[in-house]
Amino acid sequence: MASVKLKINDKNYTVEVDPKMPLLWAIRDVVGLTGTKYGCGIAQCGACTVHLDGTPVRSCSIPVTAANNKNITTIEGLSTDNSHPVQQAWIQEQVPQCGYCQSGQIMAATALLKKNPNPTDKDIDTAMQGHICRCGTYPRIRKAIKTASQLMGQKASAK
Repeated sequence: MASVKLKINDKNYTVEVDPKMPLLWAIRDVVGLTGTKYGCGIAQCGACTVHLDGTPVRSCSIPVTAANNKNITTIEGLSTDNSHPVQQAWIQEQVPQCGYCQSGQIMAATALLKKNPNPTDKDIDTAMQGHICRCGTYPRIRKAIKTASQLMGQKASAK
C-alpha cells in the first residue's frame, strides 16, 4: 500500500492504495466520484477521461501514483449544477442517448476549447479521436462543441 495525495476538483484527499491501482479506481471506488466511467480499461474508448494538471488523460491506464500532488478535474469538477458552457451545450444539442461515454466526451471537449476556443471541424475530429460513442452521436457532439464555443465567447464578452 502507498499513501497518495490527490487533489480532485480542488479538494485534497490522502488515499492508502496499491501504487499500481489505476487512477480511475481511486477516483471512483476510494474517493466516491462516480461520474468518470470505466469503458475498456486499456485507454482506447475515452470514457474515463479526466484532466491531470489541465491535460486530458485516460484515467484507466495511469497509476494513481502518477497523479500524486497533481490537480485532477473530473466531470463533477466542471460545475455542480450543469452550468459549465460545455455541459449547457450538451443539453441544448441533446447529445446523449445512453450517456455512458458523455463524461469523457465532455472532458475532452472542455480541454479542446480551453486550448482552441474556435475549433474547426478538423480540430474537433482530431481532439475527439478515440472517444468512442457506441450510440453514434458524433454529429451532435461536433455541433455541441461549436455551440459551447459560442457560449464561451458570449460569457467572455460579458465580463
